[in-house]
Amino acid sequence: MIAILRAGAAALAMLSGAALAQSTDFDAAKAFGAREAISNLSLSPDGRKIAYIVPTVGAGSALYTIDRDSTEPAKRALADSGDPDRLQRCNWVSNARLVCVVYGVIDKAFLEILPFTRTFAVDVGGGNPKLLSNRENPNSLYQSLAGGGIVDWLPDEDGMVLMTRSYVPQAKIGSLIEKTAQGLGVDRINTGTLASQRVEPPRDGAVQYIGDGKGTIRIAGHRLLRGETGQDSGIINYFFRRKGERNWIPFGQFDTVNDKGFSPRSVDAERDVVYGLMKKDGRWAAYEMPLDGSDKATLLYAHPEVDVDGFHYIGRQRRVVGVSYSTDQSHVHYLDPAIEKLRTALQKALPGKTLGVIDASRDESRLLLFASSDVDPGAYYLFDKTSRQLAKVLDVGPPLANQKLAEMKSIRYRAADGTMIPAYLQIPVGMEGKKIPAIVMPHGGPASRDYWGFDWLSAFFVARGYAVIQPQFRGSAGYGDAWFQKNGFQSWKTAIGDVNDAGRHLISQGISDPGRIAIFGWSYGGYAALQSAVVEPGLFKAVVAVAPVTDLNELKEENRNWSNFRIVSDYIGTGPHIAEGSPARHADRIKVPVLLFHGEKDRNVRIGESRLMDSRLASAGVPHEFVAYPKLDHYLEDSAVREQMLRKSDTFIRSAMGM
Repeated sequence: MIAILRAGAAALAMLSGAALAQSTDFDAAKAFGAREAISNLSLSPDGRKIAYIVPTVGAGSALYTIDRDSTEPAKRALADSGDPDRLQRCNWVSNARLVCVVYGVIDKAFLEILPFTRTFAVDVGGGNPKLLSNRENPNSLYQSLAGGGIVDWLPDEDGMVLMTRSYVPQAKIGSLIEKTAQGLGVDRINTGTLASQRVEPPRDGAVQYIGDGKGTIRIAGHRLLRGETGQDSGIINYFFRRKGERNWIPFGQFDTVNDKGFSPRSVDAERDVVYGLMKKDGRWAAYEMPLDGSDKATLLYAHPEVDVDGFHYIGRQRRVVGVSYSTDQSHVHYLDPAIEKLRTALQKALPGKTLGVIDASRDESRLLLFASSDVDPGAYYLFDKTSRQLAKVLDVGPPLANQKLAEMKSIRYRAADGTMIPAYLQIPVGMEGKKIPAIVMPHGGPASRDYWGFDWLSAFFVARGYAVIQPQFRGSAGYGDAWFQKNGFQSWKTAIGDVNDAGRHLISQGISDPGRIAIFGWSYGGYAALQSAVVEPGLFKAVVAVAPVTDLNELKEENRNWSNFRIVSDYIGTGPHIAEGSPARHADRIKVPVLLFHGEKDRNVRIGESRLMDSRLASAGVPHEFVAYPKLDHYLEDSAVREQMLRKSDTFIRSAMGM
């Protein structure tokens, strides 16, 4: 029997419901626009301490740690402003030290926006900070944007990691001194002293290394370039090592553009196999292959309707225990019977929620869990196998604790050609069976999909009285090659047709009326929102597009100075669909008001796309507004900004609908 306990530590009071209590008048924009109260939790090797990240002002964040076996308050270890770098995650490398990654973007010449990451280590109290990424200096021939990543946490060697590092050649004018090392290598690093030992020499073209969880690199991936152009071909040549040997042996190729071949993900040292994904009947499936050169792939799991998402890991050695996939809801097919039995027991203690293991102590006696649902943003729990006790640690979104949220229902609707399109539908609590205003909300990507569960964006509009439908249009990922077609750009007519059919479905089912349906999208979803209004000007009453693609050729050109230009160019394609499928070129066809939002430091979709749309809408006399955020990127990770965006969008849509 599993006992459920409530967290009683005074250290958590700072994030409790009392500290973030909402007023009697619920402010939906403020509550749903707020960044998650906590994120990126990590459990120390002894299972006593938890590290987590808390949002601060703007895009800033702070790292806190708490000792679950102590009554001492949470300790703030460090903080950043979010400009230009943002704290992404922190993981324990020992019981007293953490390794963290920051991400940011910087403006450079030629109007380029350069994304970068850096990895560093810090004591639990914030002392002894050490940059683990390689440092550049004035003699470096160029700047490395990638700060490296942890390949192996070396659980039996406190404070030590195996980490990839990018090496940049150096030369000094007027001197014979130069350093020619170039490319991605692997070093064994003492995170407290920075003493390091070369494990794999830097190799130009190396893009990936996979360790066995015991300190040995067993898989290496090298990028194949196109002739003398230096352009990325999208093909990775993989090599492996037999156990106890050092020489590299060809393992196979994986084509990241056409998804052909075996894509290795992790190595099991005990079984001497590599786990990976490969297509089966046009869908991703999970396989294992022995690291003996026999090239015999064994199927672990395949689903007849959807892709396998990846593998489910547990522990500091990232032990594979299952295979994840998503139908109407997310699931895990467990390969470890003991973990499956434990999950079943825990699921009974937390019914109706999606449950996942986030982290584990070194001996796996304590597990850090996350449980959430469509009507619950989620909470973190700590499970002690010895005492069989499940203790709630922290809620993700305390401001929503007392709000009754609408269920997210999985439906199918019929497209114009008869194809049944999967979608998620939310109707405000108590409004079932009534005609209400509605919003069609296509997802980003386009090589993506929506998932069942709490969604702050759709939940806001539902809380404001709108029905929201999220179509998984053809061109979405996750449903196999036939559903993906040529992708949402080359096959835009099918994708946009499915999006528009979602709006017609709301009308045919009596959920809403013509003239009371709007469309809201982010990234590719923003593109879909604009292009939908081009194709069928009278279907939606208002268009809201956040960080949208507006011209397909411009999207290509944004990657002109990067090694993936040919890949992006081929993905978008050439031909009549470029002009036909670019909403900025047909702004005069849009007959409803448009609201645009975009961050000026957006690397995914440059702000120039929205500026172009703004100009074309103005020339066409289309009523519209464009809001730019100077210091933010694609994701607008600023609570105040998100609150403003939600509030403004709601007011804009209501005005367009005459409400």
